[in-house]
Amino acid sequence: MADRILIVDDDLEIRTLLTRYLTEQGLTVRAVENGVAMRRLLERESFDVLILDIMLPGEDGLSLCAKLRADSFYLPILMLTAKGQDIDRIIGIEVGADDYLSKPFNPRELYARIKSLMRRQAYAKIPGSPEQAELITIGNFQLDCQQRSLNNADTTVVLTTGEFALLNALVSHPLKALSRERLLELSRSRDSEVSDRSIDVQVRRLRKILEDNPADPKFIQTVWGFGYVFVPSGEKR
Repeated sequence: MADRILIVDDDLEIRTLLTRYLTEQGLTVRAVENGVAMRRLLERESFDVLILDIMLPGEDGLSLCAKLRADSFYLPILMLTAKGQDIDRIIGIEVGADDYLSKPFNPRELYARIKSLMRRQAYAKIPGSPEQAELITIGNFQLDCQQRSLNNADTTVVLTTGEFALLNALVSHPLKALSRERLLELSRSRDSEVSDRSIDVQVRRLRKILEDNPADPKFIQTVWGFGYVFVPSGEKR
C-alpha cells in the first residue's frame, strides 16, 4: 500500500504541483486548503506524514500543530515556513513539528524529507532495533519505546517523532557526552537542514517533561560548549 501524505496549504498552485509530483513518486496524496478541511480528513482517514503550512487562513499552522499534539496525533509533521523566518521554525519545533522546510523549495527536497520521516517511523517498528528495547527508566518515568510514550503513575506523555528520536539518541548512549552535531546525526536524517538551535529547543521541551526542576536538570545535563549527556542516575557530573 502506498504511503499516504496529507498536505495543508492555501495556495492552490502549490497543492496542485506537490500532489502531482509526489503522486509520480508513488505516494498517495490528499491536499486541502485549511485546518477545518484537515481535521475532517484526519477524522476519517489515516496518514503517514502531514505537510503543514504555517501561513493559513483562519487558524494558522502553528496553532493547528499544537492542537494535534495535544490531541495525541503523533504522526510526523513537516512544517512549511516563509524563507528566513527563524522564529517560526523554533516555535514550530516547540509545538511539536518534526521537521521544517523554507519556501520556496524544490519538490525533490520535500520528497527526501518525507522519506526520511517515514524511515524513522519504520525503523522504530523493526523487532530488535534500539527503539524496541525494554522499558527505560528515567527518574519517575519509564520510556516505552514501542509506544513512544513516557509514563509514570500520574502522567502519560505521547512523544512526537522528533522528541522520541532525540531522547532515544540520548538514552542509547548513557554517560556519553554527545555534541549537538552528533545528536543531529542520530536523531535526524542528514537530509534535514542542520540547526544546533533545534536540538536546544527539543532538549528544553524534554526537560520540562522529565525534570523536577528544568533549570537544574539531572537526567539531560549540559556539557558546556559541547552538547548534552544522559545521566540515568540523576547524579550531577
